[in-house]
Amino acid sequence: MAKLLFGTAGIPLSTWPQETGEGIRRVAALGLDCMELEFVQGIYLNEAQAKVISCISRNNNVSISAHAPYYLNFNAHESHKLHASQGMLYKAAHIASLCGAKNVVFHPGFYLGDSSEKASQCVQAALGKVVEKLKADMDNITLRPESAGKPTQFGSIDELIQLSCSLENVAPCIDFAHWHARTGNNNSYGEFCGLLDDLRKNLGEAALSDMHIHISGIEYGKSGEKKHLPLTSSDLRYEDLLRALKDYSVGGCVICESPTREEDALLLKEIYQKFSLPPNTQYN
Repeated sequence: MAKLLFGTAGIPLSTWPQETGEGIRRVAALGLDCMELEFVQGIYLNEAQAKVISCISRNNNVSISAHAPYYLNFNAHESHKLHASQGMLYKAAHIASLCGAKNVVFHPGFYLGDSSEKASQCVQAALGKVVEKLKADMDNITLRPESAGKPTQFGSIDELIQLSCSLENVAPCIDFAHWHARTGNNNSYGEFCGLLDDLRKNLGEAALSDMHIHISGIEYGKSGEKKHLPLTSSDLRYEDLLRALKDYSVGGCVICESPTREEDALLLKEIYQKFSLPPNTQYN
């Protein structure tokens, strides 16, 4: 069975001082397995610092990923905004690779009035150039477009699958809270299994053995996502989700984006381990 790791989006809140290296050590001390570097407001590490982070993550057996800046739009209508998005994602991926990361998550962009088909063409063409440059520079990293929480954002499951089928080194980041908020449903064991079936059918069994997943509680309305919530303060059926991940032998990383990030990451890991025990095993 593929191994599923659990960790935090960013430095655990209980870390002191709030520094990346200390955050990695804190993740390990908590009994968690991975941490996503949050470059969402800017790429705050240089190359020398990134190499230090790589050593710390290896020494603590913590898997590293990264989230690129929020303000990317690969469907931008202005060429300078498109080029800026390409450059920012490339830089995030390059620094993340030096940190030892294998995955970089990013928000692909907005429709801006375009159809899904037109936006898909623009996103694929613009993203393809970043893929080519990373490949030429020998940065071995997977770009992970994230499922979006609002219907104005590019990032449906079908759109992510299409991108992943069309471009090398591109695979989805499935944010189950976002997908629930965007659609108002997709919040049951059967629906979670249906999504995993779609990924397996279109991307192969290997896609399930190496997923990158975001989970949090979520507040949402008619316009989709409003804000992240603690798991126990939302209607996300996270136990059903974890059971589906276990039943489909999903591997990879589960990153908790809850406001109580390490607390909820530990909750997710505890529940998942309970599901993974052999029948009739007592669990305390």
